[in-house]
Amino acid sequence: MPLVTTDATAALGGPSWLVDRRAEAAEALDALGLPSSREEVWRYSPIDDLEIERYVRGAKMGRAIVPPALIAGAGSVLEIDADGGIGSAVAPSGVSISALSAHPEGAQLLGAATSPADPIVALSTATTPDGVVIDVEKGAMLAEPIVIVRNVANGVSSGRTIVRLAEGAIATVLEVHIGGEGDSLSLPVAELFVGDAANLRYGSVQLLGRAAWHLATINAIVGRDATVSQLTAGLGGQYDRVRTDTVLAGQGASSVLRSTYLGDGDQVHDLRTMQDHVAPKTISDLLCKGAVADTARSVYTGLIRMRHGAVRSNANQSNHNLVLSETAHADSVPNLDISENDVRCSHASTVGPIDEDQRFYLESRGIDRPSAERLLVRGFFADLLERSDIGPAGPVISADIEHRLAGLEVR
Repeated sequence: MPLVTTDATAALGGPSWLVDRRAEAAEALDALGLPSSREEVWRYSPIDDLEIERYVRGAKMGRAIVPPALIAGAGSVLEIDADGGIGSAVAPSGVSISALSAHPEGAQLLGAATSPADPIVALSTATTPDGVVIDVEKGAMLAEPIVIVRNVANGVSSGRTIVRLAEGAIATVLEVHIGGEGDSLSLPVAELFVGDAANLRYGSVQLLGRAAWHLATINAIVGRDATVSQLTAGLGGQYDRVRTDTVLAGQGASSVLRSTYLGDGDQVHDLRTMQDHVAPKTISDLLCKGAVADTARSVYTGLIRMRHGAVRSNANQSNHNLVLSETAHADSVPNLDISENDVRCSHASTVGPIDEDQRFYLESRGIDRPSAERLLVRGFFADLLERSDIGPAGPVISADIEHRLAGLEVR
């Protein structure tokens, strides 16, 4: 029996081209099969526990509560219902926001930045009722962020976000995933196209309930002398996975990625990245910092790929993990794939508990042990968030971490 039936893809409605693309994705998924932890890109993950049959699309649920700080300074707020319905939003000057199904280039845009051999993307496409396309005009400079609020319900919640910046444009887009209090499978896909000399700041913040699975894909293609700066944060969910691939396609393109997570209970946080240097004189800088407590686990696997012809390119990849209990665990696997001589690459990885000397120093200044430990964890996260500028994301992430630290016992 197919994992996703043709009747199910057609029932989601939309124009004929979208119905056909869903059916094609369902066929591709059947050919590919669900991923397995035996595959390198899924190594250490609990993906073998995924049971598609459990996630039957249910009735539309009420909206979750959006943290007010997320939308307070937004230039535009777009809410997307759990059933894919796209609310109205006032687009800033120089920006158009439309449903993928109504976009004149929708058929060409869908999947233009993703791999056809990725089963999770295929599953997302097969079950996506619609998507949103944000086009920023040439030379437009947005002073305030566009905030997308995605509501996740029981069952499968899939969606596509496509952001296109024309030449010389500057914009910030923040995507927030909320809800997911029941048996939920969240499958968002973001495709980012950054035109020549443009600057995109994109953030993805996951605040789902503890029963949810969140399998997110973010792919970016960066043009000549353009920059993409990304921040991903995994705070909720039972299994939280983000795959972020960035293709530096134009000479002088640059990428900055900051990623963080805090796991407690039996949470699993899983980050996979690829910095793909295609053109000369490209730059990428990746910093991932996370912490796990109780019996939580984290996984980081990153690849820097230097293709032949990417001369005088520079890439850095760093992953640092705090393990806050004897039963928590973190895996960190950085990788290099270099096919060019005239390049610079570096990677660093650390896994360990709180630094004893730092804790002793604070205790020697009269700070009790639990307070000293929490202070050090706060500082660990603050270092990364201070390096990120994705609208209101930083303060919201900091507030959530602060709230959860108050209930954690660091051992």
